[in-house]
Amino acid sequence: MVSATEPRLFCVPPPPEGDLDGQRVHSPDGAPPGPWTLETAYRYCERMATTHYENFPVASRFLPAHLRPNIMAIYAFARTADDFADEPRFETRRVDALDRWEQLLVAAYHKEIQHPVFLALRDTVRRHNIPIGPFKALLTAFRMDLTQKRYGTFAELRHYCKHSAHPVGQLVLYVHGHHEPELHRFSDEICAALQIANFLQDLSVDTPRGRCYLPEEDLVHFNVSREDLLAGRHTRAFKELMAFSVSRCRSMFLRGYPLIRRVEPGLSMELEATWRGGMAILQRIEDLDYEVLAFRPTLEKQDMLGIAARSIFSFGRRFLRGEV
Repeated sequence: MVSATEPRLFCVPPPPEGDLDGQRVHSPDGAPPGPWTLETAYRYCERMATTHYENFPVASRFLPAHLRPNIMAIYAFARTADDFADEPRFETRRVDALDRWEQLLVAAYHKEIQHPVFLALRDTVRRHNIPIGPFKALLTAFRMDLTQKRYGTFAELRHYCKHSAHPVGQLVLYVHGHHEPELHRFSDEICAALQIANFLQDLSVDTPRGRCYLPEEDLVHFNVSREDLLAGRHTRAFKELMAFSVSRCRSMFLRGYPLIRRVEPGLSMELEATWRGGMAILQRIEDLDYEVLAFRPTLEKQDMLGIAARSIFSFGRRFLRGEV
């Protein structure tokens, strides 16, 4: 029988015995050795969540206070792994860092680990009965980032999103006690749309790095060459491609929108703010006439405040109509 103090989903093979020793933890991210308490571990995750720019709110005040630390722990796990795949300081040890991160993840499903992210993550897993699958899927996506720089078809890009984006929404739903497959399908659409909106937003950053998340089939169809992208040429063909890509991404957001009306009030407002943030990025790209090869469009503080206000107003209307 599994102890009530242990994770209940226990179909995770134990790591080598040495990796279970919480006093000998090599931190690939450079986190201080501690000692850490659960309280200080959650505070560490909170600092990480509040100091990184994102297009969407991370554990905003819309969520119940007792769940926000758990969302921040999940964010800290994913944000750090993403840094392993992207940040220059990990250039020579990306694979090793991701491998070690996965070893710590597996170990955390069996024993407390003296690392702030995994101490908080273990507590989150225990409280909400979260399987290890979505966490491992995220690590798969970050490993894909190291080797795959281009995608032949939109279906291939969606396969990548299945690992990089879908797990994020699944984990948020697990924290809120939602295991219903239908809700997870709606979440998958929103999360994949957020990922693709971010790709469109990041063209000026990704293109010089040799990454292209515009599918090859779309480049060929709209007659956009890689030379055009590298040279930052906002040709008519490029703008037509971007208009198509934005429209397709917006349709994904719309397909996922029913999720917002199917969950409890706090999560509903959080999801609506996230949804509106993604839609706002698409609108910003349109407002710039798709000229995004020279700089990265972002949402300013006043944009985020407007998104929050509209989310609250939308929720209020639904509340008055008896839809909540």
